[in-house]
Amino acid sequence: LPNEKGVLQASILGAVVGAHYVRNVAPAYGIPVFVHSDHCAKKLLPWFDGMLEADESFFKAHGEPLFSSHMLDLSEEPDEENIEICAKYFKRMAPMSLILEMEIGITGGVEDGVDNSGVSKEKLYSTPEDVYKVWEGLAPISEKFTIAAAFGNVHGVYKAGNVKLQPHLLGTFQKFCAEKVGKDKPYFFVFHGGSGSEKADIATALA
Repeated sequence: LPNEKGVLQASILGAVVGAHYVRNVAPAYGIPVFVHSDHCAKKLLPWFDGMLEADESFFKAHGEPLFSSHMLDLSEEPDEENIEICAKYFKRMAPMSLILEMEIGITGGVEDGVDNSGVSKEKLYSTPEDVYKVWEGLAPISEKFTIAAAFGNVHGVYKAGNVKLQPHLLGTFQKFCAEKVGKDKPYFFVFHGGSGSEKADIATALA
């Protein structure tokens, strides 16, 4: 099938077939699996729509979605638009208990053809206010969302020491939100671009 502009039949079919394959083969290995779709940019939203349709169909038949989670990567868009689109899709996902992963701020390096290697350094670090806007937009819908916040992390493989990670920012983000909502460590963070990061920095990020 061709990936015609605005339709993306081949991408949808490939993702759906892959999800069914994983679901069917996992019992043979006796392991739990997590079926996740990654990095859907704004131009690929028709792909996201197709996967959600498959989730809804599977949910009607089995009481659970086909996928476990999906990622919307709208970090190239203005924050307000990013959060607005995420909230729109999250409202559709929440009744199926689907997890949404979203990205706020810019992760450096190159990923899926998007080259952020030349962006200014200040754009590689989210602020507490940036991340809290995500909470305000998504938390009223469901708690099942994760945030890929920018704290100097970079996609790609780099020698240790070349990446200027600031993992303490994650703690700052948590504290900022906790003081507003009265809940300890309210955010669920995901760590993008760990390659090239020092082991101690990764440990701090996970603390």
